[in-house]
Formats: sequence, structure tokens, C-alpha cells
Amino acid sequence: MLAWIAGAALQLQQPTLWPVAANLACAAAGCSGVALALVSRWRTRHVLLCAALALTAFATTAWRAQQRLDGQLSPALESRNLLVTGSIDRMPQLAGDGVRFVFAVESATLDDRAVSLPRLLALSWSHTGDDGALAAPQVDLRAGQRWQLPLRLRRPHAAMNPHGFDGELRLFEQGFGATGSVRNTVAGPQPRRLDGGAWRPIERARQAVRDALLLRVGDARIAGVLAALAVGDQAAIARGDWDLFRDAGVAHLMSISGVHITMFAWLAGGVVAWGWRRSTRACLRWPAPHAGHAGGLLAAALYALLAGFGVPAQRTLLMLTAAVALRTRGVHWPWPLVLLAAAVVVTAADPWALLQAGFWLSFAAVGLLMASDPLQPDASPPGAMAQARAALRKQATATLGLAPLSLAFFHQVSLIGFVANLVAIPWVTLIVTPLSLAGVAVPWLWQTAAAATAALIALLQALTASPAAVWSAPAAPTWAIVAGLAAALLGLLPLPWRLRALALPLAAPLLLPAVTHPLPGRFELAVLDVGQGTAVLVRTRSHLLLYDTGPAYARDADAGQRIIVPLLHARGERRIDLLMLSHRDSDHVGGAASVRTALPVASWSTSLAEDHPLLAGVSTHRRCSAGQRWQWDGVAFEVLHPVEADYAAAGKPNALSCVLRVIDAAGRSALLTGDIEAAQEAALVARLGPALRSTLLLLPHHGSKTSSSDAFVDAVRPTVAIVQAGYRSRFGHPAPAVQARYLSRGIALVRSDRCGAWTWLDGAWQCAREARRRYWHWSEQPVAADEASARTPAQARR
Repeated sequence: MLAWIAGAALQLQQPTLWPVAANLACAAAGCSGVALALVSRWRTRHVLLCAALALTAFATTAWRAQQRLDGQLSPALESRNLLVTGSIDRMPQLAGDGVRFVFAVESATLDDRAVSLPRLLALSWSHTGDDGALAAPQVDLRAGQRWQLPLRLRRPHAAMNPHGFDGELRLFEQGFGATGSVRNTVAGPQPRRLDGGAWRPIERARQAVRDALLLRVGDARIAGVLAALAVGDQAAIARGDWDLFRDAGVAHLMSISGVHITMFAWLAGGVVAWGWRRSTRACLRWPAPHAGHAGGLLAAALYALLAGFGVPAQRTLLMLTAAVALRTRGVHWPWPLVLLAAAVVVTAADPWALLQAGFWLSFAAVGLLMASDPLQPDASPPGAMAQARAALRKQATATLGLAPLSLAFFHQVSLIGFVANLVAIPWVTLIVTPLSLAGVAVPWLWQTAAAATAALIALLQALTASPAAVWSAPAAPTWAIVAGLAAALLGLLPLPWRLRALALPLAAPLLLPAVTHPLPGRFELAVLDVGQGTAVLVRTRSHLLLYDTGPAYARDADAGQRIIVPLLHARGERRIDLLMLSHRDSDHVGGAASVRTALPVASWSTSLAEDHPLLAGVSTHRRCSAGQRWQWDGVAFEVLHPVEADYAAAGKPNALSCVLRVIDAAGRSALLTGDIEAAQEAALVARLGPALRSTLLLLPHHGSKTSSSDAFVDAVRPTVAIVQAGYRSRFGHPAPAVQARYLSRGIALVRSDRCGAWTWLDGAWQCAREARRRYWHWSEQPVAADEASARTPAQARR
């Protein structure tokens, strides 16, 4: 069984897929090896069988991957104005800036010509259109409805940063061949509701429950938590509440997770077995333990369906099905073997689950529950004191057992999680969740559930008030993670304490991994992939500067919360010595509030007005001004723009962008330019001339036509120019003429939408996309000749 998992895991490491012929050869060799091993009497037949199973898993996973890649959107159709007919496949999710939903395609046209699209699209429909008009029809979106929608699509593409979330893997695993948005314009085709629709009774029921719950419970925060527990709408939980639940170590309880469904099956199975024993005839037909197993599994399946039957729920249900099937057939395997069999079933159904944190956390959590034999509802209940001791032991086991995985995936572990879960697990599982589900039939019970949830949130807020509530650690190497898992295993096994003491040195590399910083006189530059916006890290031996904080993606999401803060935690950064915000545009300061909340900021340097909301309560702010200089660890920093007179002139925010130059002891330098335009470039050239020469240049204004004048490029003469711009930017950044201007001078041009995050240290650089390359990641593909006509009027103007 391990051989199958190993074969699938090996295939997931491929940067690119092998040719079809090679995969067919692997499949043929694997099937032949399995057949030969089953009929042979060789002593080595078990080795042959393992190798053949691994080869078969490798080939079948590769074949499925090729099918998904072949079904993705053609590059020639990206950013084109398409008219698409289809149905809403799942319950739409409400967001701060609109609504997101899955669209099942029936047909599509481009300029009245039929075109082929992927079967499933991940779409968004914003509150306001491209021209600012209110998009009213979206409030009527219901699962199963048929619509004809004007869409603009793109191939699956997401931010790519070191230690960052792999959004492209999630899109690939869920089968989305494209993402896009509904076009809200006065001119052109309008969204139109069509007659008929797809049969989506479960999704319609989920949406009806979600909408009724949000309407009935007055507090939107509490209603969002209840909606997540009742119907699996995790998007309804506010961002601040997710942070609270994560810090308290109870986030797993607020989504339909493996623990949730397993405990629900356990409780339901116990009830079914208890009722079954009340009937002699029923017990004669089928043993009560088997009835309890089947009843628990059926209840878990119904709950998973009501929760949307997402990938985590599917994995858990497959695990439970495998375990129940073995028990019902009288196969009494040890629980690790049962768990391994379930893992094989899950991996065969979804091999990409092996790369998801949820897979490992679900199996670990369910395994810990299985270790205490939760699928035996016929076990005689112990006394109250024994139950209490068992609960404490079980929670201690879960806390210790999941800590290494939490550190490996999220770089933090809750130190108050043991206490919080002792209260939260029974409170959420036995009170809040049952009341949330019962409220479907008796709506007034939602008020009781809301009161219980509010009480829990108040307790968690009190527990997490101390800064010592969470232990954060930098990202550790693989060997340290393995050592940490071994340490947890040593702590859990019933071994002598002398052996258990070895867990401490084994855990040390995971708890306190080594962090490397540049040598004195050197600096590291990390240009992050934040989409259409700017965020750059400058790291010296003992200081950190953050230049801009990226955009706000929606009302409840920004680059600070999604990208910058997780990256800083993974790097082991404890504070920011200087936060420089070049100017007030939202694509440069959108993540500042999240960064300020998550990490202490020693000093601020910005061109913002003193009454700007971001500066409220900041006592260490200094307005950036040309001539400001300082040194950190042998690295020189100098502000080149704006001059003091620029603040008195009424102009665009771009004109006040803080321009920063960083120079190491070897004379290598980086020039960070914000959104300065041609006029500011000319002033810099006139004032500094050849002194602008820099090794690295962050392109002004994301490569807009309004910047990167010939005189400025000639004065800077960088070796490498980096542009931060969103994929298929609606502004057309970087402009083709600007790209040509740099390339014609022999300057290497790096684009964040193609490179991902770009890091530089001592003259060596690396793209995150190349370092993390897997076959499901976006890559450049040849485009048909008519692709040039895909540019929008907004792109053409820039």
C-alpha cells in the first residue's frame, strides 16, 4: 500500500510531465509487473509487486494530470470578451467586493464564433462594473440557475512566493480550467438569466439554509461562524475571526474538517447502535456494532453533502468508508494499517491531496481518534472520572501529535491550544454544531447557537490576549520536520521516560530552526509577487526594511495578510525596522494595516499626509525626503526623491513617491522607484545624472508608458530591471514599448507575473516559479497570431 502512495508522491515532484509515450510505457510496465508478481513464486515477488504498484500509480497520476492540463483554457482566449452560457454549479459565496461562484459551461462564443472552454470556471462578479455601474443581477444568483454571461477569462494563475500558499495547485486539484470575472459594462452584452437550469437540490438547500441563517442572526460575525458549521461556507467567517481561531488552535473546529466529520460519525453511530439494541429483531438481522458503523457513516455522508462535499470532506468520508468496510467484514487490522488503507483509497481518488496540509492534518487527527477506538459505539462507557482522564489524555495526544505538522505547514503552534480545545471541542461539537443543524427545522435555535458561539469567542479572546499564546518558528528544512515528527512519536508511545527524553533534542531543530542572514556589508533583496502592486523586502545582517505593502484585493483581503505576513513569519522575522510607504495609492499601501497588526514596526517613512488613517497612533513617522541617509550593518541607504518643495506642489500621488537607493559594501546597488513618472525621472536625472547608476532597478510605475523615459534608463543603466505587475493586468503593465526599451539596451527584464517572487543576494538571483516549478504551475505557451487583438482599450491606452 505504501508503494502506491510513494509512486503517486514521486509523480507530484515532476517539474513538467513526461511525453505521453513515456507514461504509457510506465503504465504497461507497471501492470505487467503486478500481474507477474501475483502469479510468480519468486522470493522477490513482494519487491516486484511494490515496484510495479509504484510505477502504476506514477503512470495513472501522470495520465490524469495530462487530461486536466489539456482541458485548461487556450492562451488565445485569455482576456477576450466571451459570451458564455452555462449554469451555476455550486452555492455562490458572498465576498466583501461581490460574489464568487463556480460556473459549468454549456457553450461559448467569441465574436459570434463558437469556441471551446473548460468545463468548470471559477468566477467572480463584483459589486460595481468596469464603468462603476451597480451590478444588481448578482443578488439573485442561485445554484442551478442558467445564465448567459459576458466573461473575461484567464488561465489558472496565482501569486508565487517562497513558503507561500500554492493557489494554482488548489485550482488544478479542484478541476478549474480557467478563472475570470463577469464584465459589468453599459455597452455590450449584458448578463441574462435563462429559462431552465441544472438540478442542484443539495446546493440549493445549502444556499437556502445559509441565507436564512444570515438573515435570522443579527450579528454578521456570529452568523458567519454558524454558516461555516452548518453548510460549510467558510468564506462567511470574517478574517479577524480566522486569525483568532488559528491563534487559539481551534481553527479545525470552525470548518468541516476530518475531526468534525469523524466525531459526528462517532456520535451518530453511538446513537444508532443504542437504538438498534432496543430491538431484538433488529439485532438478530444485523449486529448492533455493524449497524452503528453503517449509521455513523451514513450520517457523516449526509453531513458532508450538506457542507458542500468539498475536498476535505471527501477525503474524510473515504477514510471512514475504508475503516468501516474493514470493521464490518470482520477484518481487525491494527489502526495504523486501517489508516494506511484509507490513505491509499484517498490517494487513488485524489493524488494531489498529498500536497495539501489538510490531508496530513486530517489523517493525523483521525488517526489519533482511531487510536482511542472511536468507531466502537458498543464499548461500555467508563465512569465519570475515567471519562475525564480519557478526555484529557486524548486532548494531550492530539496537541502533541499535531504540533509538528502545525509548525511545518503554518510555522506556528498555539500554546494555549490544549486548554482552548478542552472547552471548544465539546462546546462546538456537542452544542454549537447540533444547534446550527437543528436550526434548519427550528429557526429560533439559531439564536441559542449564536449565544453559545459568542460565549466561546469571548473565552478565546481572553485566552489569546497574551503575546505568549502562540509560538512562531521560521520554516524548517525537511530533515528538521522529520525529526520533529519523530519527537512527537516518541512522546506519544508508551516508552520509558529515559527514551521519551530524547524527544527534546529531536524537536529542537523544528522549534528553533537556524535562520541565515546576509553577511555584514551585504543585503538581500526580495521583490514579492503580490499581483498589481509593490512590496519589496531589503534585509541586512540585523535589520529589515519593507518597501510598500502591496494591494488590497477586496474589503477583507490584502497582500499584507495573504502574502507578506506569512512570508515574514516563515523567514523568522520578528519585527520591521523601517516600513517605507512610497505613496498613498492602494496598490502600494493596501496591506499596511495587516502588517502593522501582525508585527511591530520600529519606524515609518512615507509620503503620506500626517492625517492619513494608516498613521493614526504612529509616533515614529518621518516624511521621506531627498538627502536622508543612514547605514545598517555596513549597507548604505539614501532617499533620492521627493525634495521638500514637492510636498508643497499640488500634484498626483505618484509624483511624491519615495525613491530609495540601497548600496552594499561592494558597490552593488538597488534603486526602488515607486510610481514616479517621466517628470520626476527627468528631475532625478538633472539633479544626479550618472550618480543614478544602479545594479538593480525596480521599474517605475509597474512599467507604465508614463515612466521609464530613455534618459532615465540610460542614466540608471541597470544590469537587471524588475517589474511588479499583475498577470494580464487590466492596465497593460508592463507596456510593450517599455519592455522593448530595456531589452534593446541589453538589460535583463524580470516580470513578477512570470517569475513570481524574485530574490537577489551577492549577485545571484532566483525566481520563485523556477525554484518551486511543478507541472500544474502556469508557464508561457505559444499564442495564436490573433492574440494581439485581445488587448482591451484600457490596455491600448497605456
